[in-house]
Amino acid sequence: MLKDKEAVIFDLDGTLADSMWVWSQIDIDFLGRFQLEVPKDLQYDLEGMSFTETAEYFKKRFSLPVSVDEIKQIWQEMAMDAYSHDVLLKPGAREFVLFLKEQNIRMAVASSNTYELIDAVLRNHGIRECFDRIITSCQVKKGKPAPDVYLEAARSLNVPPSRCLVFEDIIPGIQAGKNAGMTVCAVEDEYSRPHNKEKKECADYFITSYQQVMDGTYEE
Repeated sequence: MLKDKEAVIFDLDGTLADSMWVWSQIDIDFLGRFQLEVPKDLQYDLEGMSFTETAEYFKKRFSLPVSVDEIKQIWQEMAMDAYSHDVLLKPGAREFVLFLKEQNIRMAVASSNTYELIDAVLRNHGIRECFDRIITSCQVKKGKPAPDVYLEAARSLNVPPSRCLVFEDIIPGIQAGKNAGMTVCAVEDEYSRPHNKEKKECADYFITSYQQVMDGTYEE
């Protein structure tokens, strides 16, 4: 999987970090402030959106009496403690990141989350210094499945897209990596498990643990 690759780019939530549970609870608590319930279709409507696009969606769909910037600030404050202390990495992720560092393979995170939350979880697990760049979807024109965030990550690493390997957990993210001309490995996550079949069809590889990349037991 790593043959001829100069860089590895990770999505964060559900891919590098087991963090989707944080946002499920935030949706409940945040909308509860306005006496609103979480619609069943909300999670899938939001997949791939940048942090800003998600806030714009919430403001419009739920007619919220707060600004987009205020929504983003509230969410970040609600999530910061969990990302700083409670969010775990996916199985084998820390060992894999350290392995890539030893191999002098450049690394970036390309995520719809905020820089501050990405930085917090990486620092909590002692791997922040392994990453050359953190790129967020708010830095580019369009969120996933547009290729923008992955192309920006490759540009910032000074590595051609064809020599980048992407790890993603959701279909729009997998499509974003493929649209960028990169090789993509799908990562199993509880929240996207119902879509594993489609994820495998879209991606080049599939893993349930990063150990599978190192020992060669991944699915092609």
